[in-house]
Formats: sequence, C-alpha cells, structure tokens
Amino acid sequence: MAEVRAGVDATDRALIDLLSTRFGYMRAAARIKPERGQVRDEERKAAVIDAAKADALAKGVPVDLIAEFWENLVETSIAYEMEEWDRIRS
Repeated sequence: MAEVRAGVDATDRALIDLLSTRFGYMRAAARIKPERGQVRDEERKAAVIDAAKADALAKGVPVDLIAEFWENLVETSIAYEMEEWDRIRS
C-alpha cells in the first residue's frame, strides 16, 4: 500500500505542475483578449470537454467522471482568467 500511496502522491505533484502550466496559459489569454466577454467561450468549453471525454474513453477512464471533472476545471479556469483580466486592467 505504501508504494501505491507514493505513486498517488507523485501523480498529484505532477498534476499540480500541469495545472500551474494551464493557469499560466489562462493568464496569457487574459492579457491577449481585448474584451472581458471573450473570456467565456461556450463553444471552446464544449470542445475542451469533448476532447477530454474522448481521451478518457480511449484510455479506459470513466468518461462521466472525467466530464464532470473537466467541467469543474474549465469553469475554474474561466473564473481565474476573468479575475486576471480584471486585475490586469484595473
């Protein structure tokens, strides 16, 4: 069990590194988009979630759980980008 937990912990650290990179892209997007209304793009959101679901299916990961996780991830990313957009322009 210790090896499994160590693997989970290492995976969690890798995920945080990847999320840090993702949020860096959200900061970049906030700088690039000239209008706050451009931050929320429902078409792009759907495409990102659909891609995650397809990847999950291909890897044998529960698609419904990944869809829910990605919904939360994308909504959190949008909220963060909006905060950054406001911060940059205040």
